[in-house]
Amino acid sequence: MVSCRQRGFTYLTVLFIVAILMGGLALVGEVWETWAKREKEADLLFVGNQYRRAIQLYVLAGKAQYPRTLDDLLKDPRQPSTQRYLRKLYPDPMTGKNEWGFVKGPDGGIGGVYSLSEDKPLKVAGFKLRDASLEGAQKYSDWKFNFSPVPPPASAQAGGTQSSGTQSGGTQSGGTQAGGTQAGGTQSGGPAQ
Repeated sequence: MVSCRQRGFTYLTVLFIVAILMGGLALVGEVWETWAKREKEADLLFVGNQYRRAIQLYVLAGKAQYPRTLDDLLKDPRQPSTQRYLRKLYPDPMTGKNEWGFVKGPDGGIGGVYSLSEDKPLKVAGFKLRDASLEGAQKYSDWKFNFSPVPPPASAQAGGTQSSGTQSGGTQSGGTQAGGTQAGGTQSGGPAQ
């Protein structure tokens, strides 16, 4: 026969084992959730860069005009033949919807996209060079994947102007020096006597 004391001990042992199992499952769930969020972040980086690249190709293919809709990236209405810059319209991996926020281009078209999710990202540093602007973002909607043509650096433009000026200045001063030497010392002083 089992006494009341033994039944209570068995009951406590079972409760203790169930508590340990529940704690383990909670830990596994947390690890799985973090893994899933990292996967979504990686997908967002991929998809965002696909849109950035497609917008870049669209702009460079014609008169610096930005697309008016994302569908323009699937079939360029400016071209007489079918020109595609994107294979399909990707959904936002963070929200799962086909809705994106848009960054306005200089001409009012779509210059870039961003997620509408207000969640805090896990990744805040260690991005590739093309995504360096994403560092330190407080929410996914701060991850802007936009294309903006980079003008030549000011130092290169100034250097080109300065090197032209230096070259012409060097030629001018070289001509002056050579003319001064020829006229002043060699030709006037020597053969005249």
